[in-house]
Amino acid sequence: MSRVLVTGASGFIGRALVPALLTAGYSVRAAARHLPPPFAPPVEVAIHGDLGAGVEWRPLMAEVDFIVHLAGIAHTGSGVAAARYDLVNHLATAALAKAARAARVKRVVFVSTIRAQTGPRSDYVLTEDDSPRPTDPYGRSKLAAEVALERARVDFAVLRPVLVYGPGVKGNLHALARLAALPVPLPFGAFTNRRSVLNVHNLVAAIAHVLRHPASGGETYVVADLEPVSLADIVTALRAGLGRAPRLLKTPPGLIRLGLAMLGRSRNWDQLDGQLIVDPSKLIGAGWRPELDTAVGLAAMARE
Repeated sequence: MSRVLVTGASGFIGRALVPALLTAGYSVRAAARHLPPPFAPPVEVAIHGDLGAGVEWRPLMAEVDFIVHLAGIAHTGSGVAAARYDLVNHLATAALAKAARAARVKRVVFVSTIRAQTGPRSDYVLTEDDSPRPTDPYGRSKLAAEVALERARVDFAVLRPVLVYGPGVKGNLHALARLAALPVPLPFGAFTNRRSVLNVHNLVAAIAHVLRHPASGGETYVVADLEPVSLADIVTALRAGLGRAPRLLKTPPGLIRLGLAMLGRSRNWDQLDGQLIVDPSKLIGAGWRPELDTAVGLAAMARE
């Protein structure tokens, strides 16, 4: 039975990935930063510590066939220095890649981010053929980690997911789900910009696919659900999951932007009004299938 080391296993993606790998027939060693991740046997749990302080990866890789590297700073935001992003996301991944090569690990799957390729919005549909142009320390650190994997000459596959959603998600989507749960009209009916999103179970399927698919070695894939959605679509799906009508008001987006500025939340504007569409045709051509429809997945998230 092949053993997979999952770093960052206690996070949002890891909590969905570990049981899926067990179901697929893998033995799993689940590692987290501090407390052991919340899994019961037969999952083997471990602690990898703070990636920014340096990690001794070799003991964690004992008798490991594959690695899925999820650990890192998984968001942009104020209060995180560029040097911290570089330590945790880039240099720790470079050390992991070097150790994986020495341990003869068969493949490292690195879950990067679409922000390694672009800023928070794009005026054209993104594919893997586009030159990476990250716009912040988070994206640049993830791109540097991708480069480090390639330079380490270890077998690897890189996934660049868009915004991931599902039960237990945090951040902006969690806040939006709480808004959608309120029994009041919401002012998002005029937001027609579209953004690609990704259900966590579709991402887990992508990870499992590139883990076992020989031709994925050395490849980079952007990952997204099939159909991009508008902000109005997202709120409509969330409220449908609660058995409610959309109740969306067509408030001019400029007024929303002004309100965010007055609240000191201007940085959220690109996530609301910006467009970012990703074409996952390359991964689909390699055999991956995003089985869960976006509207169905958002509705399920609202019910959790």
